[in-house]
Amino acid sequence: MKTKHFASGLIIVTVVLIFLVSSCKKDKNNDPEEKDKDTSSAVDQSLASSAVNDMTSIADEAGRNYSVSSFKTMDTNGLLSTSCATVTVDSSAAPARTITVNFGATNCYCNDGRYRRGVLNFTFTGKYRDSLTVITVTPQNYFVNDNQVTGTKIIKNLGHNASSHLVYEINANIQIVKASNGGTVSWQCARQREWIAGESTPTWSDDMYSITGNATGVTSNGNSFTSVITTPLLRNMAAGCRKHFVSGVLEHTPNGKATRYIDYGNGACDDQATVTINGISYTITLP
Repeated sequence: MKTKHFASGLIIVTVVLIFLVSSCKKDKNNDPEEKDKDTSSAVDQSLASSAVNDMTSIADEAGRNYSVSSFKTMDTNGLLSTSCATVTVDSSAAPARTITVNFGATNCYCNDGRYRRGVLNFTFTGKYRDSLTVITVTPQNYFVNDNQVTGTKIIKNLGHNASSHLVYEINANIQIVKASNGGTVSWQCARQREWIAGESTPTWSDDMYSITGNATGVTSNGNSFTSVITTPLLRNMAAGCRKHFVSGVLEHTPNGKATRYIDYGNGACDDQATVTINGISYTITLP
């Protein structure tokens, strides 16, 4: 009789323990922080976006009036170093121009704090500031911080908007082969770049751009994503600021996961951004 009662009690205890363990697992899985706190996809998105912004900035500096003097400068108004980047302008097919920027076969340290090597080819159908000018950017064995950038980018001058700001349409289809066998990021975008300050001056450091639009792609882990700029992203080209966006919000949604809200800050010139997932915020360092 005692054995029977003992067996019954053991069964009850076992059932209770199973219930408790199951409840704990369920609660753990429902915990947003435990379930999803992966920010790597947001970092890949920022890496690709940064590479595309770089190419636009170089096209801007190299293409202003087809002059290379402002492009090759060591002062705070220039983006790149004179120590290794060479610029060649082919004007044989005027009014079109082809500008080749060659950083050489070894890493070149540029004024924005990044290392570059390889070649960027730019084809202009007209002057950089002329309405309807189309600029095609093609990398050739081109690396930024040892990440290889391939693909193409097309920049179209849409003329001045109602605020008298020049607007550029940007479409890109690029791939980033990350250093140290880190995988490949694919990124396609349709964006607009509004030149909101500094257009009337010859200097570089007072330029500011507001960027809107969307993008799609695949992360280095093979997960597809979409992203939409919900608050315009701001680029400040002052020395020490031009490397990253200084403000703006982007909604980034990996396939099958919650939307990540990437906030680039309130204007401070730094390499930090906040990624919010399921109401919980994480700080990331921008590549």
